[in-house]
Amino acid sequence: MSKKVLITGCKGQLGRDLQSCAKFYTNVQALCTDIDSLDLTQLSAVQNYINEHQPDVIVNCAAYTAVDKAEDEEEQAILLNATAVKHLTIAARQVNALLIQISTDYVFDGKKQTPYLESDSVNPQSAYGRSKLMGEEAALAYEHAMVIRTSWLYAAEGNNFVNTMLRLGAERNELNVVDDQRGTPTYAADLAEAILTIISKIDHGEKPFMPGIYHYSNEGVCSWFNFAQRIMALGQRSCVVRPINSSEYPTKAVRPPYSVLSKEKIKTMYELRIPAWPDALARCFLKIKT
Repeated sequence: MSKKVLITGCKGQLGRDLQSCAKFYTNVQALCTDIDSLDLTQLSAVQNYINEHQPDVIVNCAAYTAVDKAEDEEEQAILLNATAVKHLTIAARQVNALLIQISTDYVFDGKKQTPYLESDSVNPQSAYGRSKLMGEEAALAYEHAMVIRTSWLYAAEGNNFVNTMLRLGAERNELNVVDDQRGTPTYAADLAEAILTIISKIDHGEKPFMPGIYHYSNEGVCSWFNFAQRIMALGQRSCVVRPINSSEYPTKAVRPPYSVLSKEKIKTMYELRIPAWPDALARCFLKIKT
């Protein structure tokens, strides 16, 4: 019998890739919603939908992700990133569904110089980070919830760093990119595959559902400058990328200068093999029309 997996935010990067990957899992029946079909900020709407469709698992990909805009719209960010999560937990409890909440490296201040563990202290420096941390807290108040933090998410489609660099690389001869912020890019298709693998292993009784916080990104470390260089090479752009410091490219929201996530917990618990970020990026380019 297949598991009903509700994917919220199905039109976003991760939501789209979850839908695509779910087709290859015979034990997964994907239910897909976005703001036009389910408003997560309305508790009654969430409860009605969950009660009607009775999902076994909810993967919440819906989020307010405009990092700089959130500095001026913190209430809206909290509504989508925290209040909506609370609504999902209320409805999930009624049908005993598992909840997988997607979170972010922005819950950290980036002052550490070694990969962040799930147990490390959080200290968000932006409105977006604060709202996502509130979402984590709302999720973890539910006993059947798992939080997966990720970083630098991109996909073949959508508004992301990869597609922005490709566009700018075609328009300009030179481009300045920050070189003093280090982290790890995450290919949305790889994260989607990991989530569905976890769900499948739980369904088959291979692994238990263990609530709590987990980290997932691709393997390796780079700066945004390194990332941009690789994108230009794969996209065959002649644009020259030059490294700059963050102080030369001020933004409204503070970014973590270091946000590498340790993946040992999720790899050990669910026996996942995580690809290196350059390999993942190369696979993504097989889907990108450059």
